[in-house]
Amino acid sequence: MYFAALLARTHDGWEASDTELDDVETLSDLADLAREASVDEDTVLLFIEQEDAWFGVVRVEGEDDPRIFVSDAASAARSSYGEILTNELLGRDKDDPADDLDALDLDGTEDGEPDDRDTDDGDAEPPVAADAVPPGPVGDRDILSDLGLSDKELLALETDAMPEIADALGVADVLETVR
Repeated sequence: MYFAALLARTHDGWEASDTELDDVETLSDLADLAREASVDEDTVLLFIEQEDAWFGVVRVEGEDDPRIFVSDAASAARSSYGEILTNELLGRDKDDPADDLDALDLDGTEDGEPDDRDTDDGDAEPPVAADAVPPGPVGDRDILSDLGLSDKELLALETDAMPEIADALGVADVLETVR
């Protein structure tokens, strides 16, 4: 299950809105969604979280390129929205078959559970995706530093991070209205 929300900075503070990702297929679609919520081309944060697997933050400011952070690339790459973010961060082209994460024979889980395979010596072998997509965080670790959440604090967050991020940014009440 996904949770997605937009936080748009305004002259009076932050405004939150939940968002539908059904029509999102590319990073450009995500950026356009954020820009539509923007007031005077100010900062917009798009949060995407997949329950107990990974979270991502996309920061859009005006027409600048989006800044992206993903908490666990290997888990995110197994989901449709996470794949959009990891493809961008890892420089993969969705239309290039050589860069297609589906061609890696991922286990297909949407919850990021590992697909341990036994080897002849009885040890568990990591899933195929672990070789192609790095486990752990990728992207702009300073994405929220100027807003009150340091890179060290961001890296320390586990799943269900949105309430902690919102609290650090001072917008927990605003985010709670759409959660």
